[in-house]
Amino acid sequence: MPTLPTPSVEAQKHSQQLITLIQKTINTQKGWISFAEFMHLALYAPSLGYYSAGSQKFADSKNGGGDFVTAPEISPLFAQALSNQISQILNLTHGSILELGAGTGKLAADILLTLAANNSAPAKYFILEVSDHLRQVQLETLQKRLPQDLARRVEWLRELPSSFNGVIVGNEVLDAIPVHIVHVKADGIYERGIVIEAERFAWQDQVLSEPSLLKVVSKLNLPASYVTEVCPAASGLIASLAHSLQQGVILMIDYGFSAREYYHPQRNQGTLMCHYQHYAHSEPLINIGLQDITAHVDFTSIAHAGVSHGLALSGFCSQAQFLMNCGILELISQVSPHDMVRYAPLAAAAQKLLSPAEMGDLFKVIAFSKNIDEPLMGFAAGDKSHTL
Repeated sequence: MPTLPTPSVEAQKHSQQLITLIQKTINTQKGWISFAEFMHLALYAPSLGYYSAGSQKFADSKNGGGDFVTAPEISPLFAQALSNQISQILNLTHGSILELGAGTGKLAADILLTLAANNSAPAKYFILEVSDHLRQVQLETLQKRLPQDLARRVEWLRELPSSFNGVIVGNEVLDAIPVHIVHVKADGIYERGIVIEAERFAWQDQVLSEPSLLKVVSKLNLPASYVTEVCPAASGLIASLAHSLQQGVILMIDYGFSAREYYHPQRNQGTLMCHYQHYAHSEPLINIGLQDITAHVDFTSIAHAGVSHGLALSGFCSQAQFLMNCGILELISQVSPHDMVRYAPLAAAAQKLLSPAEMGDLFKVIAFSKNIDEPLMGFAAGDKSHTL
């Protein structure tokens, strides 16, 4: 594990408040909680969790800071290419856009500016955001970057609408949904949870008895000594989106694998990752509330969840393939390579978004549709739906 920066005194005080809350929760639940509950509290406990508190999470492409960088923060190219796909869907549905967990609001701003430039901005851009802090960050971003006419189209939601037409977008949403950790041993299947030992958090396995979780893990046929994550809550989110969507498309962009890759024999320690001030490591029991905790997405389970709840699987491919299908190379070609001041940043951003060594291959895009027959441009070439 890398040597991490030491949190400030103020950050340590904040972390201690959250630690105390989690310790109380463990004590009220017979001394043990699942990792999913621990992860939920660490990320989302009101005013204390990583996403609920006020620290900067997302790095700014110009000024740095934060703990990690997302595609919308790298360059407007990401949103501009994505907007071509969104525009196709809006033309078919005459609906709205719903973004799940909008980060800093930069993706929303860039999408609205791009669509407006092409005279295809929707009447409404909804943002479903659980964090009061991030909602405020998004409001400030949009007020700063959008003309009033566009800014007025944005509306924040606290729960999914009962009925929705248009495009639902989730960029790096699934990876932040709390996961259960399971440990397959020679004598059975265990769930890994958190206890308190010597006033510190520690791991402890308990026999997995929850029926639905046990059913999911049993079907994976994992070998002994295998540790991995399962995320029924992610499948639950897809089911809820399927129920809400009447006509349109769901686009989810995240890092992960098909089940065949996810549960590969060599990936026997799982995919859990933490991000703290641009250091990636695998120790979630430190820097509580100060670092992001994520797990890669099992896209096969996401696909099954969508199809079993009435959605059509409309595409699955790498982020690089999707962005190229949506015209990112044409966007870059509009700037002359001789204009180095403008071209060099675009080329560098494209490298990060498209390169297999960066985000290009690890990040995937999956699409579900309902009452839409037209093929989606983002999957015109290189669709890997058959691998799910």
